[in-house]
Amino acid sequence: MSSGTTELAWFTSSYSGTQGDDCVEVAVAEQGVLVRDSKDVSRPAFAVGRASWGPFVRFAAER
Repeated sequence: MSSGTTELAWFTSSYSGTQGDDCVEVAVAEQGVLVRDSKDVSRPAFAVGRASWGPFVRFAAER
């Protein structure tokens, strides 16, 4: 995936708290979904392939 993530439309997780803690943002790209820390957007995002997104979310929800 492209390393330039500024042109993507980022969305805050619906599970993110209103206190500004433990927030993640996601952006849908052609090849998959990018995930980043909304408190520090200067850090690189990580990518999850489209086919792996559902299993990734289910795994994360169990934690």
